[in-house]
Amino acid sequence: MNEIEARRGLPSRPAALVAFDEEEPPSRPRRHPFWKDIPDDKWNDWRWQSQHAIKTTKQLTELLTFAPDEITSLLKLESEFKTAIPPYYFSLIDPGDPYDPIRLQSCPSHMELENPSGFELEDPLEEDKDMPVPGLTHRYPDRCLIAITGVCTMYCRFCTRKRKTLTRGGWESVTADDQRMIDYIRKHTEIRDVIVSGGDPLTLNTGKLKFFLDALGEIKHVDVIRIGTRVPVTLPQRLFDQNLVDLLGSNGKVWIQTHFNHPREVTPESARACLSLLKAGCPVNNHSVLMKGSTTPSK
Repeated sequence: MNEIEARRGLPSRPAALVAFDEEEPPSRPRRHPFWKDIPDDKWNDWRWQSQHAIKTTKQLTELLTFAPDEITSLLKLESEFKTAIPPYYFSLIDPGDPYDPIRLQSCPSHMELENPSGFELEDPLEEDKDMPVPGLTHRYPDRCLIAITGVCTMYCRFCTRKRKTLTRGGWESVTADDQRMIDYIRKHTEIRDVIVSGGDPLTLNTGKLKFFLDALGEIKHVDVIRIGTRVPVTLPQRLFDQNLVDLLGSNGKVWIQTHFNHPREVTPESARACLSLLKAGCPVNNHSVLMKGSTTPSK
């Protein structure tokens, strides 16, 4: 255990997990019949997965069954909230089960048009009121959250930050607001823990992600950089890129906070991604949401 971990009461980081053998992706991963003829080299390419993500009502209705009134709701939602489901993650859905937990997480629902509470819920966690500079929420003295992109590999239907994901695309280069967030953290020496979120930080190009990791890594009073990401769950192929994994493990402060919600999301591909992170020295934690109405895990 190093000095930082002892001071923060954190468990020791894995040193070198040489006891584990490298997981190879399965030769024929599970996939929806629509993609049955896609070669494995394309299927395991995160770029191909991203480029062929399901994004429209037309695509959804060609692959899953919806009632006519549901389709009407989907068409209305299409202009209000983003949808993106990589073929890999879509293939985890049981198409015969309308209450399938993977489907509930990823496919739009008419319930997103309803607001039974009667309260404005655009910013349900009230993050914006504790935002001293654009993109940075500082609510608790020793930690802050920075939202560095509005892009995700898959848009969770229960997301509390949909207002940020409405932005189409994003800046590839470092912006003035990016620098303001770093400057704020550098000046506030009480901040020990920085949660890097979005969107999903691992959708950023490597150069921009490196800017944040290098800048935060150089700030002595920052002990932990927590990256909140669903990439190991929804697009684990992104972490087949060893250059990205090496970057995440390069400064010794990065922890991965991922988001598995159902046993079916634990696949050979996701296991390979998580193992790569552990081998690079990045502790991997998980948090989950409770999904009302989903079916029980498949046997």
